[in-house]
Amino acid sequence: MGKRVLLVGESWVSEATHYKGFDSFTSVTFHSGADWYNGALRSKGHEVEQMYAHDVPAKFPHTAAELSKYEVIVLSDIGTNSFLLPIETWLQGKSTPNRLKLLAEWVENGGALIMAGGYLSFQGFEAKARFAGSAVERVLPVTCLTHDDRVEAPEGAAPVIVDASHPVLAGVPAGMPALLGYNKVVLKPGATLVASVGGDVLIATALVGKGRSLVWTSDIGPHWCPEPFVQWNGFAPLMSNMIDWVTAK
Repeated sequence: MGKRVLLVGESWVSEATHYKGFDSFTSVTFHSGADWYNGALRSKGHEVEQMYAHDVPAKFPHTAAELSKYEVIVLSDIGTNSFLLPIETWLQGKSTPNRLKLLAEWVENGGALIMAGGYLSFQGFEAKARFAGSAVERVLPVTCLTHDDRVEAPEGAAPVIVDASHPVLAGVPAGMPALLGYNKVVLKPGATLVASVGGDVLIATALVGKGRSLVWTSDIGPHWCPEPFVQWNGFAPLMSNMIDWVTAK
């Protein structure tokens, strides 16, 4: 049975300056890196709502009841500042709920959380994601580094299956394609390592109080998760299995 999934992040806005001789002009473009991922989950019957990164400060849930409208929260390429600095706090100096603590408590009380890798996941590019030491890190199966945690692998890094019997890999064909990068993290005691890459964690799971959490330390789309991976016939079952595992009771 399909699950209600809230994908948070995995979008950005870019500004480009175009120089044409003496003259120049700028253009602004919105991008979403989640099309392959959303399509994969929907092909397996899941309901996916994407909350774009620029909407997170204002629209991410402020209460456990709002979080519970979803069965799974997936964080992908969205840093802690977007949760900690809503408009009311950043511009108006008002006290607001700490939504990282709220999310962690929701997981401990039976919720399901997945964090996917990216430049603003885990600790992230130039350590700007800043999940190390946060309430969310407390409920992940891994500990974040305290510095820039990216591992760039332009030559390709082949995933290695560690626990072939894990439900996350059920029905997933052999021959997982190479990845082009990931976030380096440290497996917590008691967590389960399902797959590795470059000798580091790729997929790990944990039971957290009454809830469950899972990490996929590479991206859910290019560039770290390149087109051969998202077009692979194992991509949809793998990503869907992650949703199914964190929601299993």
